[in-house]
Amino acid sequence: MRVSAKSDYALRALIEMAAREDGKAVSAEELGRAQDIPHGFLQAILADLRKAGIVISQRGQSGGWRLARTAESVSVADVIRAVDGPLVSVYGLRPEAVTYNDRADVLQHVWIAARDSLRSVFEEVSIAQLATRTLPEEVTSRTANDEAWQPH
Repeated sequence: MRVSAKSDYALRALIEMAAREDGKAVSAEELGRAQDIPHGFLQAILADLRKAGIVISQRGQSGGWRLARTAESVSVADVIRAVDGPLVSVYGLRPEAVTYNDRADVLQHVWIAARDSLRSVFEEVSIAQLATRTLPEEVTSRTANDEAWQPH
């Protein structure tokens, strides 16, 4: 899996929103400055997140962006799907929609297993956990393994 800049920026912007103790809306400019996200790119990301019901925009002097749902109810998977689509795709198709000949059909099982593995992490981590730096055991146990940090 490749994590896109769009997903990374979206998650960073949401962490900024969730970490605000006052719960007030924050401007795109402030989000961009805090996380070094290009303004135009951030605006497009926020529009995708709004369309997915993850954030809402507020107009006026105290306007800006804020979470539309609780930070606990928004998972990393929700954010990735909102800005990039399915967690795993093959030629732009969901793994269950891909067809192969008899020799290669085993690949479909690999793609579906990969998606299941990603879900076991991405659906378990919430924006609230990211904002408070309290990851679930499912994640911390995986990162405690030295082999997980190897680039191969």
